[in-house]
Amino acid sequence: MLAEYLPTLLFLIVAGGIGVALLVVGKVLGPQRPTVEKLSPYECGFEAFDDARMQFDVRYYLIAIQFIIFDLEIIFIVPWATVFRELGTIGLIEMGIFAGMLLLGFVYVWKKGALEWE
Repeated sequence: MLAEYLPTLLFLIVAGGIGVALLVVGKVLGPQRPTVEKLSPYECGFEAFDDARMQFDVRYYLIAIQFIIFDLEIIFIVPWATVFRELGTIGLIEMGIFAGMLLLGFVYVWKKGALEWE
């Protein structure tokens, strides 16, 4: 029974070995010339200006949640589209309900003004 997992284990060992080998080779053979500019903190194209624990606007998180929701929508729609003919009318209705609920959520966030940046 465990012999069936041997190729997977071998793959993981080889992939991990390649990853570690590339990191070691880069560290050993790569140029090591640290300068003040390279060692300084750098954020988003400009110098750091405040504490790292400053508060973010809640709209940032709403946009991030929306991205995750629509990313998950694609994850569900693509497999559904590949077996669409086999699912028939019931599958179409279920996907319509799913997409409708996501659309309602999008309209709700839009009406609340979460997509408006000031």
